Amino acid sequence: MGTLTGGEGREAFARNPIILLPMGSHEDQGPHAPMGDYLLAEKVAELAAIRATEAGTPTFVAPVLPFGGADWFGPMIGGIAISQATLASVITDMVASLHRNGLTRIVVINGHGGNVGPIAEVARTLWQEKKVVLPSLYLWRISYGLLPGLIGAEKAKAVSGHGADPLTSIGMHLFPELIREDLIPEGKSLKKDSILGLPYTGLGTASFNGAEIGLPMEYDDTYHDGVAQGDPKLCSAETGQVLVEKLTDIVARFAAHFASKVPA
Repeated sequence: MGTLTGGEGREAFARNPIILLPMGSHEDQGPHAPMGDYLLAEKVAELAAIRATEAGTPTFVAPVLPFGGADWFGPMIGGIAISQATLASVITDMVASLHRNGLTRIVVINGHGGNVGPIAEVARTLWQEKKVVLPSLYLWRISYGLLPGLIGAEKAKAVSGHGADPLTSIGMHLFPELIREDLIPEGKSLKKDSILGLPYTGLGTASFNGAEIGLPMEYDDTYHDGVAQGDPKLCSAETGQVLVEKLTDIVARFAAHFASKVPA
C-alpha cells in the first residue's frame, strides 16, 4: 500500500480488497539475528499477498507496524517497544482509518507475542460494538506447531525457542545477508536462580513442586543474550525455506477464505 500512488490506490481500494496488516517487534533476537523481527512478518505478508492475488483474491499489505507491545525485552539496549495500552490505541486508530473509507476486510499478520493481547482487545471490541471480524494469524505460534512435522519432533524440541527457531531459520532464508552466522551462540539451558529460589520454566513463570508460579521478571533473568532453550546452531536456511512456504500458503489461503465469508 505504501508504494501505490494516490491514483492507483483509489482504483485498487474501491473494491474493498483484503488488507494484510503486518506487525512485529524491535527487540533482542540473539547476538546473531537482526533486532527487527518485523522484517520477517512483513515479508511473509508480502509473499502471501502476491500468492493470494495471483489465485484470484486481490490482497494488499499495509505498512508494517515495527514496534511491538512491551513485555519482557526492555533491558535490551536499542530496543523500542510501546505499552500495551498504547499499542491497542494504535491498532484501533489504524483499523478505523481503513474502515472510514470502506476497507473493512483486514487481517492482522502478527510476529510478536507482546502484540497478542492488544490485538485480541481491539478485535473483541470491534466484534462487540460493530460485529466486524478482525482475524489475526500469529506466525511464530503457527510455526512452532509446524516444526515437528517438518524436521521431526526431537529436532524441533531442540531448536525451538526465542533466538533460535522459527525466526533464525526464517531469517537465514529471507535475509541471509542480515544473519551473523559467525555470532551464532551455543544453545544453553535456562538460567535457574529465580527471585524466590525456584527454577524458571519460561518467561514470567517458575516451578514450585511441579506447579507453575507466575513471577515478575525480564528476559535476561533467564535467557542467555536473547537466546532461550533452543539451540540456534541447529537452525538452517533449508528449514526457513520450508517454513516460509507453509506460512505463505496458510496466509494466502486464509485470505481467500476470509474474502469468501465477508463480501466486499
